[in-house]
Formats: sequence, structure tokens, C-alpha cells
Amino acid sequence: MSFKSIIQDMKGEFGSISRKGFEGRFGYGMRSRSNRVVEDCSVSVVDALRQSCWASMPPELLRDVLMRIEESECAWPPRKNVVACAGVCRSWRENMKEIVKTLEVSKKLTFPISLKQPGPRNTLVQCFIKRNRGSQSYHLYLNLSQASNDEGKFLLAARRCRRPTYTDYIISLNADDVSKGSSNYIGKLRSNFLGTKFTIYDAQPPNSGARVTKSRSTRLIGMKQVSPRVPAGNYPIAHISYELNVLGSRGPRRMQCIMDAIPVSSIEPEGSAPTQTEFLTSNLESFPSLPFFRSKSTRTDSFRSGPLSTEKDEVLVLKNKAPRWHEQLQCWCLNFNGRVTVASVKNFQLVASLENGQEQQENVILQFGKVGKDVFTMDYQYPISAFQAFAICLSSFDTKIACE
Repeated sequence: MSFKSIIQDMKGEFGSISRKGFEGRFGYGMRSRSNRVVEDCSVSVVDALRQSCWASMPPELLRDVLMRIEESECAWPPRKNVVACAGVCRSWRENMKEIVKTLEVSKKLTFPISLKQPGPRNTLVQCFIKRNRGSQSYHLYLNLSQASNDEGKFLLAARRCRRPTYTDYIISLNADDVSKGSSNYIGKLRSNFLGTKFTIYDAQPPNSGARVTKSRSTRLIGMKQVSPRVPAGNYPIAHISYELNVLGSRGPRRMQCIMDAIPVSSIEPEGSAPTQTEFLTSNLESFPSLPFFRSKSTRTDSFRSGPLSTEKDEVLVLKNKAPRWHEQLQCWCLNFNGRVTVASVKNFQLVASLENGQEQQENVILQFGKVGKDVFTMDYQYPISAFQAFAICLSSFDTKIACE
């Protein structure tokens, strides 16, 4: 039996069981309160998954089947079968979560949590960003092929929100639901008024010792729900600064990224960067209380907040790779290995800065460049994640009054 026929068989079985359970309970639910109807319907769906023959497969056989599927589907779009298997039932989901390795090891983007995990070592994950000027939105896609008409697989979305004194870029897992109050919200990028300094905030703590930063956007999500969601905080994980160019000297922008949540030792052969294996959850009791009125003490500049858990000289610092001047072309040049085709002040390559910034690694950790009117490539690797790389690239789109 082919894998496609197995999936179709499971869908038919789940549908028949769900309909029977729903019809059997719906009449009773109408005689009671409406919330009882919702509760009984959800119970019938859970019962359908538990009663399914696929949920009661022998553990050894189930694991062997799932391992074969995971190994055979190496890239998108066929890799969607791996995600489909994780949605069959609880036992399938738990087994698939154990089988699918982290992005660093597998080099495969599979589940949404992969976007929060460091990329593979010594291999650039090739992505591209599409900009929509009308809606002020940006969509990140994974390259499925080297063709120029590659549709790509959607990964992340961002929306620009201009305020009087700063600009926010809200980052979401859903292209149709980009807002701070959404369950798909995973973080944001905030700039100062000049567009020269930025802070990347994660909606969830990157480590156990992270502290939330109080700001206007610190809020509780879903307060009208029966079971309120976890509060989404603002955890600063990186700071980006662009060097001022008050004299108007020639050359590309100069930028520096301080990765507060990544130690500098992560770039060493045996080093490691923090890796999330699932989206963290916590209870409301662990969240700091919020004041009803904002005082001057809570309006501190977000750029003053320091690193989360390590000293400033122990965190990873990324700097743009210095370009060379091409005499014949009369322009500044960087080798993007064919991934960038249009000259732009936004183009950059980031490398690790060593020994207090005096030396730089040659290994490119993130590169970003223009290939069309509103299309840009974004390639990244260990130790940063797709979420962090996307946020850094968004900072290049913002208007910079004193850096051009």
C-alpha cells in the first residue's frame, strides 16, 4: 500500500468516526447549554483519534514506518507528508517529534519550531524575501529550487507599523494574521526614530533566565478566552546598530549586531548555541504584574537593556564584511556567489567579529541582497535562526536618515 493511499484511508476513517460521534452527541447538546455542545464535539474528535486503528499500531512497527517516511522525504514540497504524519494522532505526533532532528543536525526545515533553531553548520539555508510596498508587509520563503520563478515555501511574515518616535516590524507565522494579539505572533523588531538602532524581541524567553522588558506592547493574549493564553512578553535577544555617516563618505552601510542570546563560543567547532525544541509555555503566576498606569520609570529606552545572561564581551558580535573597491566597475563589490544580482545599499554580508572587533571570520553567517524590484535573497547558517536572520534583514529596509 502506498503512503498516499494510507493517508486517504486515515482521512476517511477519521471523517466517518467524527461524524458518528458528532451526530450522536449533537441532539443531547441542543437540550443543554451551547458550551456543552462544543465540549462534547471536541470529546468525540479525541475519541475518534483514540479508537482509530492507526493509533493502536505496534510501537515498533509505527516507529519503523515513520522513520522510513522521514528519511525518504528530504525536501519540500514532498516533506509535507512528514508534517501530515505528525497530525494523525497523539502517538504519531510524539514519535515524529523524536524522529525529526533539530535543524542543525538534519538540515531540514520541518516544523514551525525549526524557524527558532540555529541553522546547519557550514551550509547556508537559501531563502528569499518578497516586499509588498502597498501593505508594508514582508514575506519570507524557503527556496525550493535554483529557478528564478521558484514559488518557495512560506516561512514567516512581517508587517511594518510606523509610530511617531519608533517603528515596529511585527513578525508572525501566519501571513494572514500579523498582529501582536495573535497566537501566531513570535516576535518583533523595533527601531529608534533615526532608524540607526534596532532591538529584536522574542515573544517567548530564549532561555530560563530571560527577563521580560516592560513596554507598550507587553500584554496578555486572549483574555476573553475560557483558558487565557500565556502572556507574550518582550525578550530582547539582539541589538543592531548602523554607523552614522555624517561626513557623507563613500561606501556601503556599516552595521553591527550584538546577539545577546548567543555566546561567542558557538562559532567554535565544539561550540553550541541555544536551541529550542518546542514553543515554551508557562503559567500566568510566573509573569510579572503590569502596572495600570505608565510611569516615567517604565518608559526606559529599549536600547539600554543589556544582554540576557552573559557579559557583553562574551556574546556573539556580527559585523558587515568589508567590501573591496573595483577599479574597472567603479563600485564596491562583495562575492555573493551568484545569489545577488542588483546593486543596492541594502546588500550586506555578516561575519563574526573576534578579539574586540579587531579581526573578522571569513565564514559568512548571514547574507542579504537584491535580485529584483521587490525581491531579496536571504541566506543564513549556524548559529543564528531564521527568525533572527529575518529580523536583521528587516532592519535594512527601514529608512536611515544619517547613514546613507
